[in-house]
Amino acid sequence: MKRNTVVRAMHDVGLAAWFGGSLMGAVGLNGAASVVSDRNERLRVANAGWARWAPISAAGIGTYLIGSVGLLVANRKRLAHQKGVVASTVAKGALTAAAVAAAAYTGVLGAKLADAGDVSVEGAVKPGKETPDDVADAQRQLRVLQWVLPAVTGSLIVLTSLHGEQQRPGEVIRGAVQKVFSR
Repeated sequence: MKRNTVVRAMHDVGLAAWFGGSLMGAVGLNGAASVVSDRNERLRVANAGWARWAPISAAGIGTYLIGSVGLLVANRKRLAHQKGVVASTVAKGALTAAAVAAAAYTGVLGAKLADAGDVSVEGAVKPGKETPDDVADAQRQLRVLQWVLPAVTGSLIVLTSLHGEQQRPGEVIRGAVQKVFSR
């Protein structure tokens, strides 16, 4: 077997940054913004933090995607010949598409909140009584998406573990034999 250390590292490090950054932002950054004493500054503080993280997040997502394509190319024979690999790869592709879409939409919502300026809010994703309706709607949507991203990227980590298990020599042989007999 040929080693694929560079693309595997790109895949894993990119996914780790994506998962970890989204979870830390949801818990740490948004939580910290909610304790800013001036309610009119809370949204701006959260937006400033997310804006600083956005380039790193984008780099992580891009690195993960490049690594994913590299692993797909490197493992194309396993896809063709080992039972179970196609199903887990399709699931991983669907989750990746969902995560990319969620990340893109969080960017759209984040930009909308950044454009709102200094408005009174309970927290980064919690509107207050004085929060304008359009800002409150964006905050409510973002509150859901801030948990969708770590859930989906965490699921990608689990599928990555499954793919690693499927690469064990015994699993490769068993899957190839099962694929032959299932035809």
